[in-house]
Amino acid sequence: MLLVCRFRPTDEDEFLTRARRAVGLLAGGPECERVELARAVEAPGEWVLVAVFTSLTGYRRALQPFDVREHVVPFLSEASTADEATFERRLTGLPDGGCVEHASILG
Repeated sequence: MLLVCRFRPTDEDEFLTRARRAVGLLAGGPECERVELARAVEAPGEWVLVAVFTSLTGYRRALQPFDVREHVVPFLSEASTADEATFERRLTGLPDGGCVEHASILG
């Protein structure tokens, strides 16, 4: 499961301080594979956070600890809601050039 959140912060320093904490807390979850925060090259005021979880259940579990509810959930609530934020994984590329196909949770 992928979580993709887009941000347009007004105070970059404050945003990065909060993002460091949120990324660390999310990445520390047992069912989180990775979390990345990136800035758009063409539009430096735009940011995206991508978190990869083993499953939808893993994503939901990752949001349950108190520290996550206290720091991550408010941070994520500031993301743009103009676009979808949760996606199911269908293909994962492998270093050997192949890929793994994941079953759809949508049927």
